[in-house]
Amino acid sequence: MNAKSWKSWLVPGGLLFALTAVVVNSPIFPQVAPALGFYYFAAFVAGLLLAWRFHSSRVLFSLLTLLLAHRSLDFFSTATVPTGPGHTALLLAIVLIPLNFVLFASMRERGLTLTGVVPRAAVLFLESVAVAVLCRPETGGAASHISVHSSVHSSVHTAAAPAVPAWLLLIFPAALAVFIRRFLKSHKPIEVGFAWETIAIFLWLDFAPLGKIADAYVASAALILAASLIETSYVLAYHDELTGIRGRRAFNEALLRLDQQYAIAIVDIDHFKKFNDTYGHDVGDQVLCMVASRISKVPGGGEAFRCGGEEFAIIFRDASAKEAFDHLDILRQIVEKSIFQLRGAERRSASRASESDRRRPTKRKAPIAESAAPSDRLSVTVSIGVAEPSTRYRQPEQVIQAADQALYRAKQKGRNRVELASTAPLRLEKTRRAKATRL
Repeated sequence: MNAKSWKSWLVPGGLLFALTAVVVNSPIFPQVAPALGFYYFAAFVAGLLLAWRFHSSRVLFSLLTLLLAHRSLDFFSTATVPTGPGHTALLLAIVLIPLNFVLFASMRERGLTLTGVVPRAAVLFLESVAVAVLCRPETGGAASHISVHSSVHSSVHTAAAPAVPAWLLLIFPAALAVFIRRFLKSHKPIEVGFAWETIAIFLWLDFAPLGKIADAYVASAALILAASLIETSYVLAYHDELTGIRGRRAFNEALLRLDQQYAIAIVDIDHFKKFNDTYGHDVGDQVLCMVASRISKVPGGGEAFRCGGEEFAIIFRDASAKEAFDHLDILRQIVEKSIFQLRGAERRSASRASESDRRRPTKRKAPIAESAAPSDRLSVTVSIGVAEPSTRYRQPEQVIQAADQALYRAKQKGRNRVELASTAPLRLEKTRRAKATRL
């Protein structure tokens, strides 16, 4: 994982979890314990309100799952340790909480609509009925009998509390693996929030099922999920959802923070519409992601943004357009040499599109990537225009327009090239002209 991914794991979920673990195991915990009631209430209210505000049925019902599990464990436990029906409630919480988190994550997010709410509410209702039935005093002993014939968990428990089966706790690392995999696929902070929440719940159920420590871990788990929802909303607002790089809003805010010396480059994928028409939008999305990944690693300290469609922008701070040119030309070559392979279904779709094109009246077509015929291995090229502030272009918006004009010239001159704005003459062009004159 890169530095950005590590930051997502540390802030806010990792920081909140670490703070909770430190406070719970520190000498000051008895002093802060009286305030846990307010902390618990505020964390759940904030989480539920944020889930409602952001139309997240997944987060809403995950929080309800956690709240119901915690309250049922307190309700069915008649002592300071979960025995009898309380122990049954503990075993059911160990199973149902991570399973519900994974189930709600796998269900399509439809917001707080009937199709989004009813299935999750039905699951929660049926589970609540099952817990109420299984935790009755006359059935609690039979349900908790599972721990007698299981391997005894070796962690420290109160002598009066029945042991939790070690194999049952394996559900937590399994759920954790699911959320890590989902994060690696989507890079959304909400998956990190669920991962840290799962760890906090494991510590609650395994080490302190009842009492003030339990309240602290449960409240922190709810707060972690609420904070991760805010972080996810921020990422979606400032980052492009498809490519993962920063989007138009982040680009506009970056323009406000520019100093006097900078350069702005506008990058456009050559023949992208024709590429989309030939190979389909799924392959087009792969192309956008591939180009975005290359642009995000542009040398020279450039900051990459997706401005819309197949157009990207790069800001070079404290650099001139001439200095940025060399880095952009390296980027252009990297994109040109980047090859990706079509999967089977995409090859068949491209072949059908090609056959359909051949049945149409013949027209002169622009080349696509390396060839117009469908191929297992494809590549694309980019054209780039770059500009810097000058006496003619002083405002960032004017610099962007100058870079756009340079990009248009690059397209006119055959594409797959970098062009400087007319106010910044290119030394390389002068060298080429001098060589041509000598020849």
